Amino acid sequence: MDFRLTDEQAALRESVRDFARDVVAPVIAEHYEQHTFPYEVIRQMGKMGLFGLPFDEEHGGMGGDYFALCLALEELARVDSSVAITLEAAVSLGAMPIYRFGTEEQKATWLPRLLSGEALAGFGLTEPGTGSDAAGTQTRAVLDGDEWVINGSKAFITNSGTDITAMVTVTAVTGTNPDGSKELSTIIVPTGTPGFTVAPGYSKVGWTASDTHELTFDDCRVPAANLLGERGRGFAQFLRILDEGRIAIAALAVGLAQGCVDESIKYAKERHAFGRPIGVNQAIQFKIADMELKAHTARLAYYDAAARMLAGEPFKRQAAIAKLHASTIAVDNAREATQIHGGYGFMNEYPVARFWRDSKILEIGEGTSEVQRMIIARDLGL
Repeated sequence: MDFRLTDEQAALRESVRDFARDVVAPVIAEHYEQHTFPYEVIRQMGKMGLFGLPFDEEHGGMGGDYFALCLALEELARVDSSVAITLEAAVSLGAMPIYRFGTEEQKATWLPRLLSGEALAGFGLTEPGTGSDAAGTQTRAVLDGDEWVINGSKAFITNSGTDITAMVTVTAVTGTNPDGSKELSTIIVPTGTPGFTVAPGYSKVGWTASDTHELTFDDCRVPAANLLGERGRGFAQFLRILDEGRIAIAALAVGLAQGCVDESIKYAKERHAFGRPIGVNQAIQFKIADMELKAHTARLAYYDAAARMLAGEPFKRQAAIAKLHASTIAVDNAREATQIHGGYGFMNEYPVARFWRDSKILEIGEGTSEVQRMIIARDLGL
């Protein structure tokens, strides 16, 4: 396979790289420390068309593909992961379910605002008591006349409580299958619907400039027409969404890992010890060389997964490999970058401190490392 970028892809990468350096970098540290959402950055990302990258022009998108989204995520995460995860969740978890499974009426209602970045959407899957056991969903939705009545709660939902959040899609038990298993469906719940409550934002270790909340539903009523996709297909639908999302998270993780390389090179050239730059020391050189090795190989893994997906080939295993490897090396690189910076790496004024705090969640969110190993093993027939 030829993984060299086309001229158009390279231009997109450079455009987002410039935006991350010139617009995100000067303001994100303050947002990160104050735990505030960077609305002004998100607005500019919307104007650039980043929220519409992988969607067709007919529905208000930019006519690109999922790989274009991944390139943008990598470049954003080289500077900050809070901004990158806001885009990733808004596209792959927020808008993509509507685009993949929605009716034409649902698409016309929601996609124009979501793809322009004017509005955000959340994906209500994880629950407080289930975690990785997505099939153990406890939230229930009962059809009462022409309305769904939803009761339950969701945890760790990104983009669910901002001032521009328009809706969340919620997985819920809607009945029982013939084999006795739970019938899971997905339902659209607009922000402000009575009975839908967004809890205060979490106090998080990292991603502190992104928006994350617990959600509760107490006799929350929405029209029956808000069913997203086919009733009883909710489990299959969110598995498809998560498979794609793992490629995007891998791209984000590669961006963080590469950002660690960038900052370490810069620091190694500037920091002097014993009368010379620390970058002339082979111990530092080898650390940075290994960091670059890890970022490069993880990038190839997500490139491969994205290529298979876009070619219509099976990609579940490759997506899991990319997500597992990229998240692992992101944590590794963040640790080494902090070590290279010494005491300064423990100070929040340096980006690597932020990278260190942001890296661990990559081994947990959108499928833990253990879940990725399960997926890989099962796909190998074990």
